Amino acid sequence: MDLRVKRLSDLILDYSIEIKEGQTVVVSTTAGAEELVQELSAGCAARGAWLLTLLRVEDGQYLFFRNARDNLLDAVSPVELKIFETVDALVSIMCNANSRELSRVDPQKIARHGRGRAPIYEIFDRREKEGSFKWTIAPYPVSAMASDAEMSLTEYSDFVFKACGCNENDPTAFWRAVHAEQEKIVQRFNGSRELHITGPETDLRMSVAGRSWVNCSGKYNMPDGEIFTSPVEDSANGRIYFDYPAFYRGVEVKGVRLTLKDGRVTEAGAEKGEDYLLKLLDTDANSRFLGEIAIGTNFNITSPTKSILFDEKIGGSMHMAVGRSIPETGGKNMSALHWDLIKDLRDGGRWQLDGQTVYENGKFTI
Repeated sequence: MDLRVKRLSDLILDYSIEIKEGQTVVVSTTAGAEELVQELSAGCAARGAWLLTLLRVEDGQYLFFRNARDNLLDAVSPVELKIFETVDALVSIMCNANSRELSRVDPQKIARHGRGRAPIYEIFDRREKEGSFKWTIAPYPVSAMASDAEMSLTEYSDFVFKACGCNENDPTAFWRAVHAEQEKIVQRFNGSRELHITGPETDLRMSVAGRSWVNCSGKYNMPDGEIFTSPVEDSANGRIYFDYPAFYRGVEVKGVRLTLKDGRVTEAGAEKGEDYLLKLLDTDANSRFLGEIAIGTNFNITSPTKSILFDEKIGGSMHMAVGRSIPETGGKNMSALHWDLIKDLRDGGRWQLDGQTVYENGKFTI
């Protein structure tokens, strides 16, 4: 077995979710990630914790949407609700056999199902605040994901483990160092009031007054590397162009242009996938408002892979999410949608906080 798989397992258990004796971990996975699940199983047992596995099968989601009756689209299984009311941690392994599985499913049906799952999100948010529940998403490299990234499986595996810090002898120490460096930036950003973003086809202002900036360093996502907040909901004004392709449920949207007024997207277009973009923006009453603004800081990720887990962390990029806010920032926008759109800042991009340049051409200036 690749030593890096064990390092990833140990990193998840000891650093990301900090599992303790007597606790129970749920692992949501597909069949391709057996080696990582084996290491997580052994690791949980060695730490005196239980592990339960939820297996996602190929085409399972597609067949659900093709056959689901209304009651399944609009609600959550009471058994699933009970699991997440009681389990201590969730590890979701991203190991997609087919990232395009839902590309021909009606996005309005997907949005409806997302709204129906709102009680799950509420449980996650409440239990996180209570400190009784932890979760993380982590990848395991397979051929389909390598193909999406236009790499060989060997090359993609090297990329994944490097992005996660698992080439290091002590990945936990690596991510603690990342946290310490990013915390300096977060402390500088906290207390700021106005954010002004400029760049090619971009001039956008928004308020971040009273909002907290969050240091993302491997607790909820692996790999990680970003600093984010949720802007004041009615404050964004201007326009922005996203030069990186964006994916949602396996559908590609490229060359997105948005115009915002008083926080709401009033005009939207795309060079590819415009109809899908417009349908997603109309998911619900709040899906045209912003839920997140962030800078990617992982310079082991240098170009898009068609996976948001990696792409939103590209060093020298920023991303902006339409839809649901992140409550820990003070964000209040509730939506079934949270869709990250990514922009390269390395060629003329600039962030200014309260009139001071803090980020320019892909680098912090403070």
